[in-house]
Amino acid sequence: MTTTDTQLIVRYAETDAQGIVHHSNYLVWFEEGRSDYLRQKGLNYTDFEKSGYFVVVVEATARYKAPAYYEDQLCVRTTLARAQGKILEFHYEVVNQQGTLLAEGKTVHVVLGRDRRPVALPETLLKQILETAG
Repeated sequence: MTTTDTQLIVRYAETDAQGIVHHSNYLVWFEEGRSDYLRQKGLNYTDFEKSGYFVVVVEATARYKAPAYYEDQLCVRTTLARAQGKILEFHYEVVNQQGTLLAEGKTVHVVLGRDRRPVALPETLLKQILETAG
């Protein structure tokens, strides 16, 4: 499976009273990494929705290893770890400018059709999200 990198800079609003990034922001960053993964493949969520497919989160996990701080430069590494029929699973690593692993996690998604029932992605979309860059 392929991995993409998304660069972020920690905003002041993402930190707590101790000056450390609040844990909830990592899930937001995972989403940004996932959206950017698709953009780097020439897709976006609206492409799926216009085609009648909705990708919904059914599981999300995060493990925190080290803190991030205001104005840290971060990289969210996003890997599509599994793409089978109606299931997509993404894995994430967030590292800072020194290369320190700050957090890792995963999200599992189910693809729904217009009727809001689980459905497999069509082969054309599946092939595009699995293509390696370059």
